[in-house]
Amino acid sequence: MFKNYLAGIEGVSVFPIISLIIFFSFFVMLGFFVFKADKKYIKHMENLPLGKEE
Repeated sequence: MFKNYLAGIEGVSVFPIISLIIFFSFFVMLGFFVFKADKKYIKHMENLPLGKEE
């Protein structure tokens, strides 16, 4: 159904490529943050929902 609508749009094939790049870069940055984050910060954020402050 939507294939007919999308076929009429000029340059529509670039959108999947852009979304893949955004998706991939988000997870690369997230992985970089997780491995470079301070362990004390992670421990602090881990205890926040329980209300235990260290």
